[in-house]
Amino acid sequence: MQRFFLFCAALLIVGCAQPNKNFYVLTAAGPVPSGGGTGIGVGPIALAEYLDRPNLVTQQDANQLGVAEDHRWAGDLTGNIARVTAANLGRLRRTGNVRTYPWSNDSEIDYQVTLDIRQLHSGSDGYAVLEAGWRIYSFPDRRVKASRTFTAREALESDGYNASVAAQSRLLEKLAADIASQM
Repeated sequence: MQRFFLFCAALLIVGCAQPNKNFYVLTAAGPVPSGGGTGIGVGPIALAEYLDRPNLVTQQDANQLGVAEDHRWAGDLTGNIARVTAANLGRLRRTGNVRTYPWSNDSEIDYQVTLDIRQLHSGSDGYAVLEAGWRIYSFPDRRVKASRTFTAREALESDGYNASVAAQSRLLEKLAADIASQM
């Protein structure tokens, strides 16, 4: 019985010694307008393998990345990017009729936007980076309307992971503006 109490005490000490995990979400530049309008579907989204993890990733050197064990995405990064991009596109195109992949009915979609996120991280140089290939398909014929590679950098407003995620959110806003200009 004494061993059991010692075991429980040891677990309690180890549990309390674990560092706190911090969780982050990307944010849209503003709310989606209410109501209908042009139907925009966002997705599917492909992520570079180094990003397909729950942890935030930073670039430490030209060829070295770091994985932040205690700083994580609050959910699936692909879904977060889709949600933020859809909200930004809805705001920019003044439509509340935005969807994320998979949607239930193609008849509600006028344009589909697919993304290939090749880079999305912050670096020790004080900048966040986004490189993404995107395509717009018009519906119902599923014809490619536009296709482009978007690359941008955004200065971090301060040190830390919160500033990193805020800069990445601003980059997604710029990506949405690039896409919206071709719709």
